[in-house]
Amino acid sequence: MVNLTIDGKKVSVPEGTTILDAAAMNGIRIPTLCFQKELNEIGACRLCCVEETGQERLVPACNNEVYEGMNILTNSPKVRETRRINVQLILSQHDCRCAMCIRSGNCTLQSIANDLGVLDNGFHEQIPDNKWTEGFPLVRDNAKCVKCMRCIQVCSRIQGLNVWDVANTGSHTRVDVAGNMNIEQSACSLCGQCITHCPVNALHERDDTAKVFAALADPDKITVVQIAPSVRTAWGEPLGLSHEFATVRRLVSALRRMGFNYIFDTDFSADLTIMEEASEFVEKLKNKENEKFPMFTSCCPAWVRFLKSQYPDMVGQLSTAKSPQAMFGAIAKSYYADILGVDPGRIYSVSVMPCLAKKHECDIPNINGAGAGKDVDAVLTVREIDRMIRADNIIPETLKEEEFDEPLGIGSGAGEIFGATGGVMEAALRTAYNIVTGTNPDPDAFKDVRGTRGWKEAEYEIAGIKLHVAVASGLGNARRLIEALRAGEVHYDFVEIMSCPGGCVGGGGQPIHDRAEMAAERGEILYGLDRINKIRFSHENPSIVACYQNYLQHPLSHRAHELLHTDHTGWEMPLDIYHAQ
Repeated sequence: MVNLTIDGKKVSVPEGTTILDAAAMNGIRIPTLCFQKELNEIGACRLCCVEETGQERLVPACNNEVYEGMNILTNSPKVRETRRINVQLILSQHDCRCAMCIRSGNCTLQSIANDLGVLDNGFHEQIPDNKWTEGFPLVRDNAKCVKCMRCIQVCSRIQGLNVWDVANTGSHTRVDVAGNMNIEQSACSLCGQCITHCPVNALHERDDTAKVFAALADPDKITVVQIAPSVRTAWGEPLGLSHEFATVRRLVSALRRMGFNYIFDTDFSADLTIMEEASEFVEKLKNKENEKFPMFTSCCPAWVRFLKSQYPDMVGQLSTAKSPQAMFGAIAKSYYADILGVDPGRIYSVSVMPCLAKKHECDIPNINGAGAGKDVDAVLTVREIDRMIRADNIIPETLKEEEFDEPLGIGSGAGEIFGATGGVMEAALRTAYNIVTGTNPDPDAFKDVRGTRGWKEAEYEIAGIKLHVAVASGLGNARRLIEALRAGEVHYDFVEIMSCPGGCVGGGGQPIHDRAEMAAERGEILYGLDRINKIRFSHENPSIVACYQNYLQHPLSHRAHELLHTDHTGWEMPLDIYHAQ
C-alpha cells in the first residue's frame, strides 16, 4: 500500500494505482474527457491535470501513478484556472451550437464546461472544415472532434480494423480515415463502436427520422415497424426510465401514439431466421464430406462486411439466411401484404435496431426479395427512436403497456436472446436438436455459450453427432478466431459472430453512457425474458408454424429461398489492403 495525501485527506491505496483512481477510491472526482480505462489512457485532453506539491508543472492524473508521501491538490486555484483554459482552447476549435446537436445533454465536453463555469471564450475560434460522404450511415463531424483519440483506440484495439488515424501535426492535427481514403473506400464494418465511445458528437449515425416522420404523415402509406430484441433492453435509458418500467410493450404504446399502423416484433423473424439457419446447418451436416466447415451465422451485417473485407475467400461459409431485419421486411411486403389484401408497394417498412450496419443492409440491392422496392424502407437506431418520442412530446412515464399486432408480433424466448452474444447459437441448437431428434431438448441445454467473454467454445452431442461450436463478439475476437481456424489450431462445425462486444445489446446504435459498457446488464434482461416466455423454441411459435403452413410451405423451400435467403457475393465491399488475403 502507498500512503499519500489528496486535498488534505490522508489515504492509502495499492501500489501502481493512478492518481485518478486513487482519488476516485476516496470519493474525489477529477474531470476527464479523453480517458477511458484500459482503452485510452494517453492524457491527451489535459483536463485531469492536478497539482503535486513541490512541482511547478501540473501532471495528468489518468496516467501517473501515486508514490509514498505524495501530496496532491485536485482543485487548487492553479488547477481550476488551467482546466478552464484547456476547455476554452478545446472549445475554440469546436462547433459550439449545442442547441442543434443531438448529443446536447449527453455530452461530456458540455458537462465539463458547465461545471467549470466556462460561459465565454477569449480565444479566437478556428473551426475545422467538415467534409464527409453524404448519405453514408456513419457520419463524422470534424467540427465537433476534440481529438481525444477514443475512436482510434476502440477501432484498432477492440475491433482490429484501424479505420481511423491521426492526420497532420500541431494545431492542424485531426482524426480522419486512415490511408487518406474516403470512408466508403475503407473497410469500415459500420459496427458503430466509435460512436458509442465518442464523448461528443464528432461521430453519429445518419439521421433518418425525417423520412420516417414523412411516411407517418402520408395517408397513402401503410406504416409497419419492427422492434429488434435488444432494443427492449435499452430504449428507456435516455428517457430516464428504469429497465423494469421500460418494457417493450410500453415502446409499442409510444409507437402507436406516433401513428404507426402496425407494430411487430423482430423476435418473430428471429424465429424465422432460426428455422432457416438451423435447417441449413442440419442439411450441411448430412452432407459433411462435401461441405466446408464451420458454417458462420449471417444475422450481423457488420460481421458480414468484416468477413467480406478481411477474409473474402471465406464468404461462402456464411449461412445464406438473411438477418431477422431483412427477413421481416420481405415477409411484411409479401405474406403480410396478402393478409391485409393490399398492394405491397403501399407498405412502408421501418425497423428499430441497435445497429448502424442495418442502415447499409437495407440498401443492398440483392437483399430485396419481395418485389416491392426495398424490403425495409428505413432503419432507425435506438437513439433515433428516442428522439422521435421526444419530438412527438410523448411523456414516457404515462405510457401503458400495449400488445404487438398479430401475427408478426409473436416471438419466442429463443428469438429474444438473439440480441446477446451466444443467443443465436443457443436458439439455433435448440431447433437443430428438434429437427434431428423430433423432440425438444431442455431449453437451457446449450447455456454454455452464454456470457460476455469475447471467444467461447463448447462441445455438444445430438443423436450421436458431436458438434464443436464457437461464439465470438467484437471483431478483434472474430479475427483471432478466424486466424486460429486458418492455422488449423481449432476446428468448429458452427460459429456465431457478432461484431459488437457483448452482441447487439452493446450495439453501435444503442443509447450512449460515457465510459459505461452496458452489454452484460442488458443481456441479462434478454435471458430473463427467455426464462419467463411461454414459448422457448422457435419451431413452436404458432405464428411461425402458420407462416410456413399458409405461405412458405417448409424451411428451405423454393419460396423461402426467394424471400429469406441471399447471395453474399452479390455486392461489393472494399478489401482491407492491410489484412485481406
